[in-house]
Amino acid sequence: MPSRTRRSIAVVTGTRAEYGILRTTLRAIDAHPRLRLRLIATGMHLLRRFGYTVRQIRRDGWTVDAAVRMQGEQDDPDHQAIGLGRGISGLARAFAKLDPHIVVVLGDRIEAFAAASAAAISRRLVAHIHGGDVATGDVDDSLRHAVTKLAHIHFPASQRAAERIRRLGEDPYRIHMVGAPGLDEVREILESEGDTFDPLKYAARAEYALVAQHPCTRNAVRERRITTAILRAVRGWGLSAVVLYPNSDPGHTGILQAIQGAEHRSDVRAYASLPREVYLRLLHHAKVLVGNSSSGIIESAFLGTPSVNIGPRQEGRERASRCVLDAGESTADIDRALRRALRLRPRAGSWTVYGDGRAGPRIAEVLAGIGLDRRLSYKRISL
Repeated sequence: MPSRTRRSIAVVTGTRAEYGILRTTLRAIDAHPRLRLRLIATGMHLLRRFGYTVRQIRRDGWTVDAAVRMQGEQDDPDHQAIGLGRGISGLARAFAKLDPHIVVVLGDRIEAFAAASAAAISRRLVAHIHGGDVATGDVDDSLRHAVTKLAHIHFPASQRAAERIRRLGEDPYRIHMVGAPGLDEVREILESEGDTFDPLKYAARAEYALVAQHPCTRNAVRERRITTAILRAVRGWGLSAVVLYPNSDPGHTGILQAIQGAEHRSDVRAYASLPREVYLRLLHHAKVLVGNSSSGIIESAFLGTPSVNIGPRQEGRERASRCVLDAGESTADIDRALRRALRLRPRAGSWTVYGDGRAGPRIAEVLAGIGLDRRLSYKRISL
């Protein structure tokens, strides 16, 4: 058994985006006198096509206590499922070695599901951040709600998400509404004095759109067509494009092909990955965010940047404010939404349904203080 002097908390991260959201939670756990952080990297962090971002985690000063290979470079659902099985096995071995009291996962991707499955089956406590959200995506909702049923502690980002978790039959004492941890660093940026960030280091022109598009249950041909339409619409408004590579879900090769086909243009700058702070500051200075990333729903509104949310990937997710504009996937639909978005002047720092940007410390306090007894470990449907 692990030492009882401090609780060992294993945080599992599988993507650059989710790692960025988790950073303030990692800091709060690491700084807490009653907690010991154990960090596990898996998923996209270990894929060179997507920037091998485990290096960024280490550059940020973190010790990676285990690195668990899941997906390969293939772009199809069968290999995703194979990677899931590999991840459950590898994460189970990591947990056996590190022996954490609680395993923390975030969101709805296969990495979170693999970690929650391995932890729950090996009789370890699971804490889940961002449960109860709704976002149709690919198999996102199914995986997110499955993780909810495996988890013993819930950290929803909104009151409506907390209510959905209750309707899934989870005991109210397990649910702690902390807000979205992705807003923590946004608040820090807005409160920092003297913003000296120069977006021209990353963008071709001062007026640019930030483009973050991920695959959504379509084949690579269609994903390429949609991404090409986004880049065409952005260019039509005289904006340069700062483009982020997609996640590793099936169809990602089509998005990569569209990005790589446009990289020769002087008005396009593409990045496999960017540090979280750089991404948020680029978002703060952008004229608009375009794509289907959850950051266009949550972080952009808090920063006061309009966003054009394209297609069905975020269908059902609570809109943080009226500066989030939904659009279809044709060039004409995107063009119309861009016209509306570029006329908006939202105010930064406004409170949203996703909280006030102080989620990380709240999560650490719950992890340090909650009773690790049979009442918490024994799951039942509470209806």
